[in-house]
Amino acid sequence: MKLKQLTITILTFCVAAFSGIKAASAASFSVIADGLYNAGGLSFSPDGNLYVTEAGIGGSGGCVPPASGQGDSLCYGTSGAVTKIENGKTERILTGLPSLALPDGTGAAGPRDIKFDAQGKPYVLIGYGANPAFRDRNLGNTDLAKIIAPDFNTNSWTSVADLGNYELTNNPDGGDVDSNPLGFVIDGKKLLAVDAGANDLLSVNTDGNNLQAMVAFPQDILANPVFPPSGTPSNEPAQVPSQGEVVQGPSQFASQPVPSSVTKGPDGAYYISQFTGFPFPEGGAKIYKVGADGKPTVYADGFTQLTDLEFDPEGNLYALQYANQSAWKGDFDGSVIKIAPDGTRTTLLSGDGLESPSALTIGADGAVYVTNRGDRPGDGQVLRIENIKSVPEPDSALGILAIAAFGVGCLHKKKATKPPINGAVALK
Repeated sequence: MKLKQLTITILTFCVAAFSGIKAASAASFSVIADGLYNAGGLSFSPDGNLYVTEAGIGGSGGCVPPASGQGDSLCYGTSGAVTKIENGKTERILTGLPSLALPDGTGAAGPRDIKFDAQGKPYVLIGYGANPAFRDRNLGNTDLAKIIAPDFNTNSWTSVADLGNYELTNNPDGGDVDSNPLGFVIDGKKLLAVDAGANDLLSVNTDGNNLQAMVAFPQDILANPVFPPSGTPSNEPAQVPSQGEVVQGPSQFASQPVPSSVTKGPDGAYYISQFTGFPFPEGGAKIYKVGADGKPTVYADGFTQLTDLEFDPEGNLYALQYANQSAWKGDFDGSVIKIAPDGTRTTLLSGDGLESPSALTIGADGAVYVTNRGDRPGDGQVLRIENIKSVPEPDSALGILAIAAFGVGCLHKKKATKPPINGAVALK
């Protein structure tokens, strides 16, 4: 199994993450949307309404093999959507978007993130999670692995940039050819996107011109890594020893972490979260900073499986972790961690209903909004976290130890499909 393929497969198939931090006192939250299908990124528009992407549940169309080449194929449908949350009501206002998923609707790749420019124009990032060559060959003309500009009034969209084709043509990191765009940010007339499959940070003008890779992220060399115990449930059975087999891991192991989100800091630099690669070392995930020189430097470390980042107006950086314990334990409590400008870390919420969260954003009201249960078709939520009271944690990696986790898609049993929320069009 090639490292990047394995990392991307597990990330696409709902990987586990966790932090060793425990909140000193729990914040409260309310559920403002429910019944979402593989909920992803969320963003406020200039008019104050909140929008969230739903990757959908795939469909009965053509299929492609997963990035790793192991496990069930991902099959295509048009069940992706963008949902609007306004005054307590939830409505799918953009439907028919491309979606790719396992037969039970999990492991979905589709609409992954949404952002609005200063004039209120929306852009949506569509994921993929496989070799782009299979996209065109097996699925025909789709907008997977692209950035699109939707028109909510006409339920239509135009393609802005083809990130998958860029990877197929250029492969900036020189590794396996994969594309799985997960997050992006708008900076004036530029769109900056991270592609977890391509393992790079890309830049493109909002008119679609000048698509180029800015940074390709390096491998990590792990010392004395801990591998999954025998019999661990996994989407990657070849990576888990059979029952009774004793694993003697190497003293050094090359692991390929991937970028999972990007945001712009108050200093003008870009900050990129890292989703650690197999065997998912504890405390191994970093937050990278890319300044004007285009070189990535480590801004903060000691995390595990980060999925999103966001700055508030005071310059605090919020980091989101997918789970707080090893995936094979079946506990998917997640965490929201605030990093102050001086490096002080604070756990805002850990568990207490926060489960496998996938993305966050900061509202004008100062509350933190999170997509919860982001890996579950029909069970996704949007939470509003308020009344935040917690105690600062140490700012070193030792204050945020984490335990390695392995793929979790098979740990979630298929949920019964729920009816569409608030009268919205049902996903097909």
